[in-house]
Amino acid sequence: MKSVIRHVGFSALSLAVLAGCSATNGSSESAQATNQVANQTTLVALSAPPQVDQALTLNQIMANPDWMGLLAKGAYWSDDGQSIYFARQAHGAPTKTYYQQSIEGTAASELALNQLHSADQRRGVLNNDKTRKAYIYQGNLFAKDLNSGKVVQLTRQNTAIDGVRFLNNGDIAYWQGDNIFKIHQDSGLLEEIANIKMAAEPKGVQEPSSYIAKQQHRLIQYVAMQQDNAKAKQDYKAELAKADPTMSAKTWYLGDKEIVTNLSLSPNGRYVIVALKDKSYSWRSEHDIMPNYLGKDGYVDAVPARARVAEDNNPGERLVLLDLTTHSKKDITIEGLTGFDEDVLAAVKAENAKAKGESYKSEKAPRNLQLMQDWGWSQSAIQWSDSGDKVAVMLESVDNKDRWIATVNLDKGSLITEHRLHDDAWINYTFNQYGWLPNSDSIYYLSEETGFSQLYLKQQGEKPQALTQGKFVVSDVTLGPKAQFIYYKANKTHPGIDNVYRVEIATGKDEQLTQWQGQLNYTLSPDGSALLLNASTRIQPAELFVQPIGGELKQLTNYTSDAFKNYAWQAPEVIAVPSSHGAGEVYARVYLPQGYSKDNADKYPAVIFNHGAGYLQNAHYGFSGYFREFMFHNLLAQQGYVVMDMDFRGSKGYGRDWRTAVYRQMGTPEVQDLKDGVNWMAANVNVDAGKVGTYGGSYGGFLTFMALFNEPELFQAGAALRPVTDWAHYNAPYTSNILNTPDVDPIAYERSSPIEHADGLQKPLLIMSGVLDDNVFFQDSVRLVQRLIELEKPMFETAIYPVEPHGFRQPSSWLDEYRRIHKLFEQELK
Repeated sequence: MKSVIRHVGFSALSLAVLAGCSATNGSSESAQATNQVANQTTLVALSAPPQVDQALTLNQIMANPDWMGLLAKGAYWSDDGQSIYFARQAHGAPTKTYYQQSIEGTAASELALNQLHSADQRRGVLNNDKTRKAYIYQGNLFAKDLNSGKVVQLTRQNTAIDGVRFLNNGDIAYWQGDNIFKIHQDSGLLEEIANIKMAAEPKGVQEPSSYIAKQQHRLIQYVAMQQDNAKAKQDYKAELAKADPTMSAKTWYLGDKEIVTNLSLSPNGRYVIVALKDKSYSWRSEHDIMPNYLGKDGYVDAVPARARVAEDNNPGERLVLLDLTTHSKKDITIEGLTGFDEDVLAAVKAENAKAKGESYKSEKAPRNLQLMQDWGWSQSAIQWSDSGDKVAVMLESVDNKDRWIATVNLDKGSLITEHRLHDDAWINYTFNQYGWLPNSDSIYYLSEETGFSQLYLKQQGEKPQALTQGKFVVSDVTLGPKAQFIYYKANKTHPGIDNVYRVEIATGKDEQLTQWQGQLNYTLSPDGSALLLNASTRIQPAELFVQPIGGELKQLTNYTSDAFKNYAWQAPEVIAVPSSHGAGEVYARVYLPQGYSKDNADKYPAVIFNHGAGYLQNAHYGFSGYFREFMFHNLLAQQGYVVMDMDFRGSKGYGRDWRTAVYRQMGTPEVQDLKDGVNWMAANVNVDAGKVGTYGGSYGGFLTFMALFNEPELFQAGAALRPVTDWAHYNAPYTSNILNTPDVDPIAYERSSPIEHADGLQKPLLIMSGVLDDNVFFQDSVRLVQRLIELEKPMFETAIYPVEPHGFRQPSSWLDEYRRIHKLFEQELK
């Protein structure tokens, strides 16, 4: 059935909208996904795209995205599980609007500003019997009685509180800066239980030590009297502190050379674990700035910029155990960690030494460690048992090769290795959730040790038990409220399809709870009876659904605009490209041109889009986070192009080996996969291999460079947006994972940095960067442009965007950027 596009009037929220008289709804889209899970790679698996009477325009698809609908964000359950809360925010708006909606499906009600403090909060802590909840709102502390619903504000101050927990006796403890306080539930007394100062401990009254000082005290009675009085006053204060229960706890002095980076209080209120880092270490380079040429006062503003991996020297962290009862402290030693002193980079160092005509001798030495820095979790790397007499810490080596789960001997201040995850490439910065089962000696955790993130259970001192097994990725672990089940998300049926599962801890029985055919995220209700889903399909942006465990799925929100959902968008086919490099199958999305025919006399031009982040999944059955690119690819298809989005090696969702294929060789396996993609399109969808272009942003821009520089015949043109040109200039947390550090592994950096290969450019290249990009610096593009000028390369052009950060914000910038990309492809591929 043909669709008709009609233009509707402009509004304050959108420049243009699309509407149609026939829609592809979510249910039919889900059915399509189900039928395509087999994912055949032959032509017969590809269905013809929908026909449209009026083509898309760049002005429409790059307009303010509010025309697509203001979707619900950050949804979570109410405390009683009978409603949900979420926010909506217009594009570019400085503030959000918050809503509450019943799970019965009634319309959402907007929360007034004076209601926000008492609204059920997404994050909070419960007391042991789950009758009270404590939470932080706008930096202040509140407590809620879950039976009556009464909310009490406990603090009102301008200095924000950093964290809160209930103690086992029902008191509430919170920490603010480097200090920890307790509110007694019976009296309301506010007690400072730990005052931590990063300073040298005062020496107190000192006895004279030199000859002159001793003589002065011996001969001058007044001086001796002052000494005696000072000592008496000091002794009195010490005795008073011991005898008087109204006195606050003694101050902890931890030295003046470090800063507190993390602290965690035990549930029994006795212990504090403090993480310390050398205070001279900084996230930024002192000599570097990012210039803002359009400062509000008319001058160039010097904006502080992060350090580069080439100048980063992370010293790691050390842990200190404070006993608040005995006022004693212990440095937590790392000798109990298996392999803490291994030279895990010996082979890499030897290879680099040999390249310089040198030799390398491996020696054992303690490695720099830190608390695990997972990029996606909200939990702490320090996990206490319910009683507070056991604690586990998750540590990682700064060299990125090891992750440990260790318990702490609270009497000795030593570590006991419970689990070591080693990777010769790098430990993943996600899939690190873990915690204690209630009232037990068992820890559950995620690990990629089999090649895929799976869920494990381990009793202290015993071998681990695998709760899930298979070639799929487990994530988003939730322990059920009664600790009977562990809930998780996994892509078991297809790498691009998510569903929610649960495993019964006692029996190991595994159960699929949802039957979605796209992408989703979930939140378990407080009583464990239902799931809140944020779910999407290929042509349907994410909406909120609720599904009782074992019940029917119900849609709660419908914020996608009619203008968007009624348009006959082409749902990209998800196909698997056979790898010619032993990588198995490379998943990709494919858009087919209007009027497509395998027998068309004229072969089709094609474009391959390279997603950003490197470690990201885009060839899935959900709505792409690259929503503008999704619409742009529909536009290109309407204009006669075949378009492919490929999850080249290094992408997320396919396991450890896929992720680490780029180790020390970024840009090599990915370009191999792109070449297989071009060959697949030529063999299966009638593409002219001599008329293929490529583009992408961030990592996708980097990959565009590597393809054009190292395989000059593969693509006829390329556009690199906000691109990395030299990995030595990117940040340490990301880059050191994959390429180690430049001082250790220059071979990897020279092999992987586009600026080192720029002399291979032969085809037209468009470079586009935001001047205010604090992620991939504008300097990256400036350096490459100068390099291309000096190489006398005439086939490149540049475009700069003076007000844009890494993710562009202004619709006018998006429009300008994609006009240039479109023009490049029209000129070079047709």
